[in-house]
Amino acid sequence: MKPTNYHLFDFMDFNPSMQRDEALWKAYAPTKITERDGDIVVTLPYQQQKHQENMAPDETVPQQCFDLVIRAYEPGIVRLFTTMSVDGGLPADTMQESDDMLQMAPEVKRLPLRLLGGDFTATNGTTVGRINLSPTPLDHWSDLLPPPQPAPRITLYPDGDPSKPITLSDDHFSPPRYDALPLGFVSSHCNETATNKTERATISFKCEPDECFVGPGERFRKMDLSGQTFYMKNQDGQGVNNRRCYKNIPFYLSSRMYGAFFHTSDYCKLSLADQSTRSVQFLNDRATIDVFLIGGKSPEDILRGYRMLTGFPQMPPLWSFGIWMSRMTYFSADEVEDICNRLREEHYPCDVIHLDTGWFRTDWLCEWKFNPERFPDPEAFIHRLASQGFKVSLWQLPYVAQGAEQLEEAKRNKYISQPATVVGGSAADTSGKGESNFSALDYAGTIDFTNPDATNWYKNKLLKPLLYMGVKCIKTDFGENIHMDHQYFGSTPERLNNLYALLYQRAAYEATKEAQARSVVGGLPADTPACIWARAAWAGCQRYPLHWGGDSESSWAGMAGSLKGGLHFGLSGFAFWSHDVPGFHSTPDFMNSPVDPIVYLRWTQFGVFSSHIRYHGTSKREPWHYPTVAPIVKQWWKLRYHLLPYIVEQSEQACRTGWPVVRALLMHHPHDRQVWHIDDEYYFGSDFLVCPVMNSEGRRDIYLPEGEWVNFFTGERLEGGRWCYGVEVPLDQMPVFVRPGTRIKIYPSDVDSTDDMDFSLAITIEITKEYKGFTEMMK
Repeated sequence: MKPTNYHLFDFMDFNPSMQRDEALWKAYAPTKITERDGDIVVTLPYQQQKHQENMAPDETVPQQCFDLVIRAYEPGIVRLFTTMSVDGGLPADTMQESDDMLQMAPEVKRLPLRLLGGDFTATNGTTVGRINLSPTPLDHWSDLLPPPQPAPRITLYPDGDPSKPITLSDDHFSPPRYDALPLGFVSSHCNETATNKTERATISFKCEPDECFVGPGERFRKMDLSGQTFYMKNQDGQGVNNRRCYKNIPFYLSSRMYGAFFHTSDYCKLSLADQSTRSVQFLNDRATIDVFLIGGKSPEDILRGYRMLTGFPQMPPLWSFGIWMSRMTYFSADEVEDICNRLREEHYPCDVIHLDTGWFRTDWLCEWKFNPERFPDPEAFIHRLASQGFKVSLWQLPYVAQGAEQLEEAKRNKYISQPATVVGGSAADTSGKGESNFSALDYAGTIDFTNPDATNWYKNKLLKPLLYMGVKCIKTDFGENIHMDHQYFGSTPERLNNLYALLYQRAAYEATKEAQARSVVGGLPADTPACIWARAAWAGCQRYPLHWGGDSESSWAGMAGSLKGGLHFGLSGFAFWSHDVPGFHSTPDFMNSPVDPIVYLRWTQFGVFSSHIRYHGTSKREPWHYPTVAPIVKQWWKLRYHLLPYIVEQSEQACRTGWPVVRALLMHHPHDRQVWHIDDEYYFGSDFLVCPVMNSEGRRDIYLPEGEWVNFFTGERLEGGRWCYGVEVPLDQMPVFVRPGTRIKIYPSDVDSTDDMDFSLAITIEITKEYKGFTEMMK
């Protein structure tokens, strides 16, 4: 028999069930409520539960008391903080207002709270919460079951709106059978020291039967995530059609118009009406809970509040919005220049050429140096490409391999993680640890960005020499996995694993910004926009754009999974997102099966209406290898450059608001119940409603929200608030709709790259009654 109330305990552990030496503690009703320095401090007693099938208090064990701190901020944010982790009799964790994740905007200001009866009232008169201390009404007639255990009955109103309470959930079927705890923690007993140690903590909020949830990170799932539990541990996603996740973000957004940001880098679980349809449950693999509840009238309000806490995105450079060309991989300067010359000769507009794993001495052996035989003069090579309007992007990764030139220096100075010692003082065997899923290389360690000296070494010795040559972008690949059996300068591997992406990408982004002014090719002002090309993410990574969706399959399933992930990613605080066109890998042969030309074209159409568009994958990606669709592809590339004034305008807006560039429909129509379940359409900026075709039949169902719509390409007018079923879409078209009266900036002429563009020449088109469609207008 499993111990104690197995369905709750399965959630309360990261293993199949709780261990015999562990105990669950449940929060009871408060014993004291006080004001302290503008916060409300609620002292909660916790009672250990018996280790048995039915939950029951073990009253032979004394209660433990811990404080729950409630803090309010403008605009519309309430924070709950409690820790049961104790070190030397003192709390091991304290409330922080700034750290790697938290970068609060100046607009975020503390609102002192006062306790008036059971209400928490801010100095501006807003009631942001209350504690119900009254006894629960009973009509007592039976003693068949014991009464429910006491519980803290706390309700929060982050933006002061009493119509959408967020209440701690004491969710149970009957008093002995609990589905969720309002607050609780797990302790373990050490027989050797005869002491108890707190291990994990949980918090739960009530949810409604029809409540929908979105976020938390790049989820390759349907739009409404209700009924799912997520294990928040970054790992190589290995595609875009499974539960694994490159980009976990400990945040969710509810259809009741609030968001929750769990301020942690620990492994954690988030159950969105799954363990119980009456509760949202969060479990942290550390006995500390720190959650910001963010109110707002719209999803954009809430996401803006989240960015005010964790940082706003920076604006990427203009050239980054052009076409990127790549494959895995180009092996020589001659090969690259042949491709770039052909792009120019055939007038395929393009801005970036990306060199993946093949620019080193040995393929995949990342040494941050060009192969001297195949790239004999890299500086001149980059200069020649720049003269044609091409920027160079380089692949690398945050691990140092056996055989790498930098290995001994990195080990000697502890720039990379160090093998943990085992009993007897010898190093643990790490052979084979940390290797990639494509290369047989053995990685000796992970660059330790918790060590300031290692960060400086990475920025100044590895990256900046390349950036000074004129390289414009560093692809910060991988970073989801680190050596878990190693030691790190400033963290345990368990606490670093999720946060690592943020430290890694920040270093690369900062190095790029710092080096730009000294670039050999066209020195730039220090405030010139920069970007990286990143795969992993955690809270705060939105500050360092941009991110792409990982290793999607080149198929309709891969395309649909990519869009699902991008929509949830945008609902997790990120403004910019891309994906490999036309998918990264082939099937059934990962490297060698040919790509379907129709997939190539339809994915191109999707990419043109994404914040960024890069061609990349395991085989040839240049358009002339797909001759049956290449002429159509060229027209879509040209359209991308015509749209750049609009894309830049929308991107600038995204950097100062809560909007992403690629937006789920629910961001504009939060009260339309249909759109909380639509994941194959999206808004591109504020004005375009985009409906990609993701099948071989060239047919799809289209949902048009309420109001009048105009087909951007044909000028056809349709009434919304309905589904259009079985719409046939010719191969050279994709359904894109705008509202009557919309004004859209476009560039009027064809160009080869953004170097050819003068934005003062941009024109504005208006969707008037006479509008016959963009296709007709551009003839």
